[in-house]
Amino acid sequence: MKFCSSCGSSVTQKIPQGDNRSRYVCESCEEIHYQNPRVIAGILPIYGDQILLCKRSIEPRVGYWTLPAGYLENGESTLEGAIRECFEETLASVFTLFLISHRFIKFIFFIAQSSRSRYLDPPLSPPRWHYLMQLTFPGMNLHSQWSKPP
Repeated sequence: MKFCSSCGSSVTQKIPQGDNRSRYVCESCEEIHYQNPRVIAGILPIYGDQILLCKRSIEPRVGYWTLPAGYLENGESTLEGAIRECFEETLASVFTLFLISHRFIKFIFFIAQSSRSRYLDPPLSPPRWHYLMQLTFPGMNLHSQWSKPP
């Protein structure tokens, strides 16, 4: 990549603040150009009768609870990406993984047993363990998977 698709200026490769991988960044508008597969991989971490969810603190869907998940990086398997995203967002170690969902090859989720986790800072506010039987999912559909906290 030589030019920014947003403004047309030159791009350089560097590691953006808060990232750990080299990306193309526009020298003018500072747009970060991610070149990775458009597949989202995540994990439903389970510890006893609890599941670990993260509350989003950035758009889209600020304030909603979600599973630890994110886009794959180039050269990463879906399992490697799911484990990486879970660890980056929650510091939870996971084991005994099983594939539970794949939807049109865009979303791939695994279920896994988990150790208790320490917490990281944004993009997600501290994750929280939830008792499965206490969760409610009003209006659950493909576009609204998690309820907003009370």
